[in-house]
Amino acid sequence: MEDRFDDEERNALSAITNGGISHNRKVHSLSEHRFSAAAATAAAAGQKYRKHSLDARHLYNASSSDYFYGNSGRFPATDDAALPEFMASGGVGIFKAPTRAAVHPGRPPAVELRPHPLRETQVGKFLRTIGCTDTQLWAGQESGVRFWNFQDAYEPGSGFGGRVRRGDEDAAPFYESANTSPALCLVVDQKHRLVWTGHKDGKIRSWKMDQTLSDDSPPFKEGLSWTAHKGPVLCLVMSSYGDLWSGSEDGVIKVWPWEGVEKFLSLSSEEKHMAALLVERARLDLRSQVTVNGVCNISSSDVKAMLSDHARGRVDARTKELVKVFNINGQIENRVELPVLQDQAVEDEMKVKFVSSTKKEKPQGFLQRSRNAILGAADAVRRVATKGAGAFNEDSKKTEALVLTADGTIWSGCSNGLLVQWDGNGNQIQDFSHHPSSVLCFCTHGTQLWVGYASGVVQLLDLDGNVIKGWVAHSSPVIKMAIGGDYVFSLAAHGGIRGWHLTSPGPIDNIMRSALAAKEFSYTRQENLKILVGTWNVGQGKPVHEALRTWLGSAISDVGIVVVGLQEVEMGAGFLAMSAAKETVGLEGSAIGNLWQDAIGRVLEEGRIFERVGSRQLAGLLIAIWVKKDLRMHVGDLDVAAVACGLGRTIGNKGGVGLRLRVHDRIICFVNCHLAAHLEAVNRRNADFNHIFRTMVFSRQSNFLVGASSAFQVLRTANVQNLLSILNTMILVTGPRGNSDEGRPELSEADMVIFCGDFNYRLYGMSYDEARDFVSQRSFDWLREKDQLRAEMKAGKVFQGMREAVITFPPTYKFERHVPGLGGYDSGEKKRIPAWCDRVIYRDCSTGTVSDCSLDCPMLGSIEMYEACMDVTESDHKPVRCKLNVRLACADRSVRRKEFGEIMNSDQVKAALQQLPHVPETTISTDRIVLRNLETCSFRIANKSQKDKAAFHILCEGHAIVSGGEEPSNLQSRGSFGFPNWLEIAPACGILKTEDAMEVLVRHTESHTLGDLVEGIPQNWWSEDTRDKEVVLTVQVQGTSSLETRTHQICVRHCYSTNTTPMESRTNSSRRGSSGSQRRSEGHRHNNQSDLVSRG
Repeated sequence: MEDRFDDEERNALSAITNGGISHNRKVHSLSEHRFSAAAATAAAAGQKYRKHSLDARHLYNASSSDYFYGNSGRFPATDDAALPEFMASGGVGIFKAPTRAAVHPGRPPAVELRPHPLRETQVGKFLRTIGCTDTQLWAGQESGVRFWNFQDAYEPGSGFGGRVRRGDEDAAPFYESANTSPALCLVVDQKHRLVWTGHKDGKIRSWKMDQTLSDDSPPFKEGLSWTAHKGPVLCLVMSSYGDLWSGSEDGVIKVWPWEGVEKFLSLSSEEKHMAALLVERARLDLRSQVTVNGVCNISSSDVKAMLSDHARGRVDARTKELVKVFNINGQIENRVELPVLQDQAVEDEMKVKFVSSTKKEKPQGFLQRSRNAILGAADAVRRVATKGAGAFNEDSKKTEALVLTADGTIWSGCSNGLLVQWDGNGNQIQDFSHHPSSVLCFCTHGTQLWVGYASGVVQLLDLDGNVIKGWVAHSSPVIKMAIGGDYVFSLAAHGGIRGWHLTSPGPIDNIMRSALAAKEFSYTRQENLKILVGTWNVGQGKPVHEALRTWLGSAISDVGIVVVGLQEVEMGAGFLAMSAAKETVGLEGSAIGNLWQDAIGRVLEEGRIFERVGSRQLAGLLIAIWVKKDLRMHVGDLDVAAVACGLGRTIGNKGGVGLRLRVHDRIICFVNCHLAAHLEAVNRRNADFNHIFRTMVFSRQSNFLVGASSAFQVLRTANVQNLLSILNTMILVTGPRGNSDEGRPELSEADMVIFCGDFNYRLYGMSYDEARDFVSQRSFDWLREKDQLRAEMKAGKVFQGMREAVITFPPTYKFERHVPGLGGYDSGEKKRIPAWCDRVIYRDCSTGTVSDCSLDCPMLGSIEMYEACMDVTESDHKPVRCKLNVRLACADRSVRRKEFGEIMNSDQVKAALQQLPHVPETTISTDRIVLRNLETCSFRIANKSQKDKAAFHILCEGHAIVSGGEEPSNLQSRGSFGFPNWLEIAPACGILKTEDAMEVLVRHTESHTLGDLVEGIPQNWWSEDTRDKEVVLTVQVQGTSSLETRTHQICVRHCYSTNTTPMESRTNSSRRGSSGSQRRSEGHRHNNQSDLVSRG
């Protein structure tokens, strides 16, 4: 026998023999035997053996080359029963624990207005959009709207058991409306202190700002509402003339003139019903306005975004006439709508067809039949993808978001990450690609532009398209951003809201980062948790209650989470082929798998003590998780994954299934694996693990039922774009260009990863009889030296950087069914050598032998039970169970937000903010302009600053009719500071460089449009309003680092009388010379008063 061993192994064997341990004598003291054997082996290798005291046991230490990891000192209060562990080498790169910190080093510190809620708590309450007033942040949700007051932004939440529902216990104080249909979009009217929302039921609703409410107040109610569309209201915008525009499905765009809305607002509550009918009748349907001979130039695609004054389909905001329609490349379109093609052909192509032979051939074996089934299903998918390639390519440049920046240009974001800049005439200026994920939203302030991506990344750009900074803002897509209260607020798809200070990136970031880190102890909360992980290759057997109770039921008294991994739940060529085909179209699970879950649930007393959270099945692989009911409120966001490793990485007879779970705001991943079989397939097993670790991608658990009808539904709605979106969200970035962590596997980002399963690693270098002899003598130390998995882990080839408790139970494979005791090992013709195939291995956040649990190292684990249930005989494998004691640290979001506010209000931060540039000094050339007939006058706005640019925006405070030369007593205002229809300002916004000036044109235009009202009296199109009119304009000037503004007021009067034109008008008219002509042409080029509409 010694001829089979190398020199090191022979020396170790000799040392064990010399130590007086006879293989013919049963060792009664396992700890004594373990210590003697390990000490002898270490002595033979010339290594120093170190002992640690822990529950009177001798532990292996993670010293230089023996790779045994001791848990001594990690949990002094709770870890007295921790078992010794073996640690694999190679825990670097993607196998290294992720970097954690109290304050994220790669992004600016943010105020968490609403921390990431668990997905399960948001059913019926998901947030869909946000918008800011000057004092509040409003959010549209599935059940109505809610708002936060900025003055309460740093206040703690109500906590568990407070007035809010689960999921909002850590959110800053907020107020909710009465239940309505889901709010999909909103727009703010600062002038009239209203928030307008568009809803799924087709209604437009208004809500009053600045309501005085208390914690005991009932949900606030809507004001004005009317039915705007038959379908959902997908977007809203206020035009520069104060009219409300709404977009819906099939390209429907409607305009709601301000006159009708204003009439409604002036009525009492008793008259609102009649007023709603008047508003509905006053609307203009844009498609009907521009349809000629049955041909409409407006696309029938859903209207996803609109912005005032610029759009892909440009509509004059004053006359409501379609000017031009632009395609994605900025070219003018003259399209004729074609009927939508039926998708029957696609359905036919997507039907899964198994390959069969038309000729008489030899019966095909299991592998060939499975391969044919898979290739048939995959080929159907490929044909559909190829057939629709043109459409999918079109979708890759689909416009997802629009924004008008302060310099008058338009930015559009595409689903392939492309950013396109346009001028006001629809001409493409330039495009940029800074990130591959889909652009979902924009936000702009001054000379800066924020971009939100589907990957959760936020980028800050200047108006030349250069990236200033980029960071991972959320763990899910950023669906909306808004500016208010000196913050840029970002809303993630999971419902979390974070606020990024307008000065970021800037000097206060470092102050906030260091101050928050110094207060880590005050907002750190620590929790203890026990997890039971069980793995069993059931060999296609049926569940037996007594076996499950022996395996799991006796170990769950102090456990919070139970995870069960099963292998070979169901096998056979037909089942595997059908499973592969179902996976192709998004279906998973089986009746046998459900039977096992139900049986385990009964053992765990599901419904009374435990609650089943979810599961994932891939062919014969099944993983399921149960959580104790008193822990359930802290556990959620379950995602699932599956990776096939059999037959060209396509069939699930080998592979892995995974679950990802948030527990106390920490991420734990559980993976159940079945790796390649046979003694000699070590490299294949290593490759299987590497493939699973690198390619496992998590997504939400499918709720589809197994059956023909549901399968057909999935086939009919399959869309390759969904796959592209999933791939986009995999990319995590932190650098300015967004690629520092690109390609990092999702398992690498988890705080804890636990692998279980039938890994199939065998014992090498010994015969069947020798292995049986060692097992009968319980010489497990020697058997461990012959463990393939231990050798590969020690070499850093598999499970790199992970740990396993030292095995002290007999090998779990292979047994004769229903034969008790160790005499049940395989005695058939093959006589397979006993092996520890069934294992549990994990990785936490620790990076050394001793670590303290903190926000820098938030999850630490130890193993207090690792054993096989040798009395269970229903399979050729023995079930294994492992109980982990986990200590985790998480941030108390309410306390952290309060600390954040105290730091923001500190003298140090205030002093730093004082050093930043504020609103540049500006001047205007006149404060009064008089227009006669259709003449054009102008005024000049100048930036006196030598350091900072200035952004200006011109608003209308109000307008009035002047009679008899008297001053107007009451000014009437339109929606959102809109201009009256007879006035044109160009440009109404712009950027002034240092020591620069811009000339703004003021012009009276004819306003003969059907439906115009004069003092509530409809006028015919040929009538002419000859009364004098006056408008008060406000020029708002902003810097780039705060919301502080400076204002100038200009009074503009239009006269039909023969009175002498005031000097200001003549002066301004005479100023239009050669020096101002170029500036005026630039102004016209950057501000064509029209509305732009984008469709997806």
